[in-house]
Amino acid sequence: MRGRGDGATLAREYLEALKSQRRLSPATLRNYAHALNLLLSLQEDHALDSLDTAQARRFVGALHSRGLSPRTLALTLSAWRGWYHWLVRQHGFKANPLVGLRAPKAKRALPKALSVDTAQRLLEGEEGATADTARDRAMFELLYSSGLRLAELVALNIDDGRLDLRQAEVTVTGKGSKTRTVPVGARAREALKDWIEKRNGIAAPNEKALFVGARGRRIAPAVVGARLAAWARRRGLAERVHPHMLRHSFASHVLQSSQDLRAVQEMLGHASISTTQVYTHLDFQALAKVYDAAHPRAKKK
Repeated sequence: MRGRGDGATLAREYLEALKSQRRLSPATLRNYAHALNLLLSLQEDHALDSLDTAQARRFVGALHSRGLSPRTLALTLSAWRGWYHWLVRQHGFKANPLVGLRAPKAKRALPKALSVDTAQRLLEGEEGATADTARDRAMFELLYSSGLRLAELVALNIDDGRLDLRQAEVTVTGKGSKTRTVPVGARAREALKDWIEKRNGIAAPNEKALFVGARGRRIAPAVVGARLAAWARRRGLAERVHPHMLRHSFASHVLQSSQDLRAVQEMLGHASISTTQVYTHLDFQALAKVYDAAHPRAKKK
């Protein structure tokens, strides 16, 4: 029988398998590790292969009573389900007790996107007079131009052919090791050319990263977020702007203009069209605001 001590070992093996085979981000791996540790603590000294669906449902109820949100519970259950699926295949467990078990439903929050005018205000002006400013402008223009995830932006290299300014496209590897190629707009190409000219003077020897920080090494995701927040404050934006908001804004604005949901799905790298459909709700909200402001029968007297 496999007790808690063996469970910790099996958890480490599973996380190593995820890291090597699925190339998950460090943040995602930390979330998986936290979820598995939760299960081990709830199991106490009981064997992992003794868990059944009824007990797992009680564990979910216990976590819900501790204040975990439905979204967090869903992510936790997904991690548990994946682990037991691996245990069945790799370690001979008889069944996966998490199959069919679902977290409480939660109202799906709409992603926060900037308006077109606010996005223009964020990115206009402040040309790349210094290397830091040129880099920041290039990063933010590229995030908004191509809808990249933060991890995809940070992972870009200078000379591997994935950023092709002549063809106006960039190729990235996203979640689940899925590769996609997306267009790069004219403003982003201008900003990238300016940054690349300045980058060579500050990048450390043999550094491959396209975007580098103060020490000439690959810039950290947290630094990108902090620089974007400061950039937005300097422009007087009331919103707390973060890198993923530029991805949401890209999706919303392209969908508003093109009405091509499938194209937006491809550019975002979404596996399911249902994930992309959330942006149709953002589009409807924008139309509703126009209606409320313009229609003579929409306003209260």
